[in-house]
Amino acid sequence: MLEPVIETCDLTKRFGRKAALHNLSLSLPRGGVHAVVGSNGAGKSTLFRVLLGMLTPTAGWSRVLGEDSRDLSPEIRGRIGLVHEEHTLPGWMSVRALKEMQRSFYPRWREDTYREVLGHFSVLPDQKVGQLSRGERAGLNLALALAQGPELLILDEPTLGLDVVAKQAFLESLLFAGERHECTVVYCSHQMDEVERVADNLVILERGKLKGMAAPEEFCRRVSGWMVGWADPPPEVRAIPGILKVRDVDGQQQLLVLDQDEGFGSLLQGLGADTVLRLPVGLNQAVNAYLTRNHASPSA
Repeated sequence: MLEPVIETCDLTKRFGRKAALHNLSLSLPRGGVHAVVGSNGAGKSTLFRVLLGMLTPTAGWSRVLGEDSRDLSPEIRGRIGLVHEEHTLPGWMSVRALKEMQRSFYPRWREDTYREVLGHFSVLPDQKVGQLSRGERAGLNLALALAQGPELLILDEPTLGLDVVAKQAFLESLLFAGERHECTVVYCSHQMDEVERVADNLVILERGKLKGMAAPEEFCRRVSGWMVGWADPPPEVRAIPGILKVRDVDGQQQLLVLDQDEGFGSLLQGLGADTVLRLPVGLNQAVNAYLTRNHASPSA
């Protein structure tokens, strides 16, 4: 059995009294795209910084490609690619010079991958990096990261601030490269449409804790939507087990519910509902409802 690409045990990171990560135990298998999702403050960026040895954990441990994150060897670091939201690259260098510098560091360099990925963007070799748009810098960053031939590619909000065209090009490049090379991708994003498109596995963090892990389609099946009309004043539906979200819409209630089957409609009718309609639920709705469960929603 292959060792996990990432493994943590009781991983905790505190900043003063605040725990950004709290007893986080996680094991990600090799292969595919693992999407790490959660609201602001869930601990996603802190997790990545601990995994890469940029932060020392307060307690617990983490391993990346089999090595302790606190002491990653140069050989292991060379097998990890990183693309983060700032896309910080030396602006004074030309694209060609930057590529040649990166190429000299990585013996597994794949020139064909670099050219294929960069071909999705309007970037010329003699352009200065500082003259590139944010989307072009994102594409260059991805091309450099994939060309080094990583076993693990970590993407931290890589499409943040990109326009629709640049975002599309970035995702197409990622999917194209992923199909051709054996590279495990760990992808952090708030954009559920992106996650739904690229992810094989969903990792849900909340306040530094692991709250769930499943394939996106499997998680969506666990969350059902219902539109309910009541003849009389409705009961306190938030007290029903599994309720994630309640929203008042034109005199009816829209419910999002976790782990309930078709029998839930009969339960609602038994509570006095005179109309019950089951609704499809997308990944964005399902994840957001799960992360904000039992919070009151404003009327529409």
